[in-house]
Amino acid sequence: MIEQEALVERLTAGNEEFRRLREAHQGYEQELEALKQRPYLSTDQQQRIGEIKKLKLAAKDRMEGIIRQTRQTASSQATV
Repeated sequence: MIEQEALVERLTAGNEEFRRLREAHQGYEQELEALKQRPYLSTDQQQRIGEIKKLKLAAKDRMEGIIRQTRQTASSQATV
């Protein structure tokens, strides 16, 4: 089985969708952290936090799907 970190690096280098999702996920994390640093959040900012969390989770879910698919493909090729 391919190690998670090595697989993530390989996919980041070779899979455009994965790279785009990873960059988006990291951007959402940065935006979320910036908002969390504020002592006071407006209603719009609180709503944005909820929106960011959903977007971040969707990106992570899709990345996990790509990882799972890649592992399945690798294991099926190894058995052939």
